[in-house]
Amino acid sequence: MKQHSAALVLLAALSACSTQNLTAPVATATVPQPTDPIRCADNPGWDDPATPRQIFGNSWYVGTCGISAVLITSPQGHILIDSGTEKAAPLVAANIEALGFKLQDVRLLLMSHEHHDHSGGMAYLQQVTGAPLYARAPADTVMRSGKASRSDPQYLESPAMVVVSKVTTIQDNQKVTAGSLEIQSIATPGHTPGSTSWSWVSCNETKCLNMAYIDSLTAISDDQYRYSDDSSHPGYLASFRTALQQISQLPCDILLTPHPGASAMWQRLDANPSQPLVNPNGCRDYATNASLKLDKRLAEETSPH
Repeated sequence: MKQHSAALVLLAALSACSTQNLTAPVATATVPQPTDPIRCADNPGWDDPATPRQIFGNSWYVGTCGISAVLITSPQGHILIDSGTEKAAPLVAANIEALGFKLQDVRLLLMSHEHHDHSGGMAYLQQVTGAPLYARAPADTVMRSGKASRSDPQYLESPAMVVVSKVTTIQDNQKVTAGSLEIQSIATPGHTPGSTSWSWVSCNETKCLNMAYIDSLTAISDDQYRYSDDSSHPGYLASFRTALQQISQLPCDILLTPHPGASAMWQRLDANPSQPLVNPNGCRDYATNASLKLDKRLAEETSPH
């Protein structure tokens, strides 16, 4: 009961977050449906091209077969979440244009976490869109410098990224807007210190659904890092636990993840009967699985060798 109450308090706090607004009119796009879609392999490469497609309402998949990027659109401007690798960023840009949208109408860049597979192409996308990047403080520092720090569990395995010039720091659990779009940040430290998930509402002609882009929740690291070593990174494990609880209670009709395979996204987008696209329990199940993996990792760290 205590855990349930704590989660509800955290969810209530989200509605009280501050808002930043970016507004400017843009032309309404005529959106063609792609023909001859690329069928992604079961174990795709990060930079394998994918056909852009509608997820639901004004939410669109514009990433590669192996790494997600999501575009949220409106007549007043668009929001792009994640860039893929430096090599994949031009593919993301091309996918946006293939759907009939203009790169200069992207008003805001967001990110899941500060690793090169998801944010390595952010400098390129900023160059072609002119949009600022909004990031939480830990990720903000990495994107400004292009270099990770020892606070990142995967520090020794994280290559440098191209520096992003226009970065704005947002607070934990802050709402941001672009035109008529509003999106909620959710601090989910664990995979990296700056890990951030995002939630918003997308509507079609008949209904509205809660969209949730949940960052990687896996407890993986280089050979030196220990999640159980609270003296080296005080409070980090507790923050990870809090994030998992928060995600498990999130309104979540459609779950999206930075690695499509982590949530069977391709099967769900292809209307696989055994993997429905709309699943209100998606975030809960995703967080539960991540919590079990974290417990397993902690047990491995503390067990005698």
